[in-house]
Amino acid sequence: MEEYGYSPPPQKRSGKALLHLDLPLLTGLLLLCAFGLLMLYSASDSDMGLLKRQLLHLGFAFGILFIAAQITPSVLRFVSPWLYIGALLLLIGVLVMGEIGKGAQRWLDLGFIRFQPSEIAKLAVPMMVCWFLATRKLPIRPLTTIAALVLVLLPAALIVRQPDLGTALLVGAAGLLVIYFAGFSWKLIILLVVVLGVAVLAVVNNPDLLDLVLHEYQKKRVLTLFNPENDPLGAGYHIIQSKIAIGSGGIYGKGWLNGTQSHLEFLPEQHTDFIFAVISEELGLIGVITMLLLYMFIILRGLYIASVAQTPFRRLLAGALTLTFFIYLLVNTGMVSGILPVVGVPLPLISYGGTSLVTIMAGFGMIMSVHSHSAARY
Repeated sequence: MEEYGYSPPPQKRSGKALLHLDLPLLTGLLLLCAFGLLMLYSASDSDMGLLKRQLLHLGFAFGILFIAAQITPSVLRFVSPWLYIGALLLLIGVLVMGEIGKGAQRWLDLGFIRFQPSEIAKLAVPMMVCWFLATRKLPIRPLTTIAALVLVLLPAALIVRQPDLGTALLVGAAGLLVIYFAGFSWKLIILLVVVLGVAVLAVVNNPDLLDLVLHEYQKKRVLTLFNPENDPLGAGYHIIQSKIAIGSGGIYGKGWLNGTQSHLEFLPEQHTDFIFAVISEELGLIGVITMLLLYMFIILRGLYIASVAQTPFRRLLAGALTLTFFIYLLVNTGMVSGILPVVGVPLPLISYGGTSLVTIMAGFGMIMSVHSHSAARY
């Protein structure tokens, strides 16, 4: 089964190539995960139990990465529409019989396994849009763009209904990035930016407009972004304490294990969504820059793999998955810094947790597959 596109002559493969792992990308991921374990140990107040659980999560996630890297791009392309249909059905299943927790209906319990179908959608949506656009004439035409947008908005709308605005934004961003890589018109991008700017100004001047599209707690998060001091002990507490932690770190930080905001329990969710504030407080600007350089290396390597990919499907998939990882980073650091609303997005590969970790590693496994499998053979 051959992919559509250019096929170079077969090449002799080394032992490393047979494992289909990209060594530079794998090294960057391992270094970032090691950094994350050090910061989790501090953020959790030296909780070895939590650290061991995170090590198990990492072991499983890297196992998923290895498996995904062995799957050929032609197989990934073949399963894309089926994975997308399955994700849609599971998301509908969540709305019909999903488990409710903390005011949201996001989990599906099948008896032998309990999971969030929205995590599957994070991969299924970009894969489906890549599959749809790979054989179309590029840059894409208006009707093709509309069809691709429908493929993105369907699962995103189902996730918003749960409600889970943060995940819906990530799923939507993943699909939109594929459309952007496929040649989305700059005129339309400028138009969307203008429309978004007008919408933000309208919300600032008339907050009641948010009632039309958001739940009450989501509306409160958006309004808190503009003025957290209006409710310093309620909705604004998280972001106020986070900004105090970030600012108090200065250039060099207070030292590893010496953060006061986290260890005195002023900072909420310090080992999950707000771990970036812990890093800023303990390691300062120098530590944050070091972390961002690791992220930059991983992102640039992923974009390089996309740039040298041999077919449209491979280029779109590798590029979209890489920039989706960047969106994770942007949204988390933005919300912790008070630039974006708090939407519950973890810091990728550093925050405690297993679900998003597995999704991210599966994506990097597919990126490695794109780079390591020869189009002539697969």
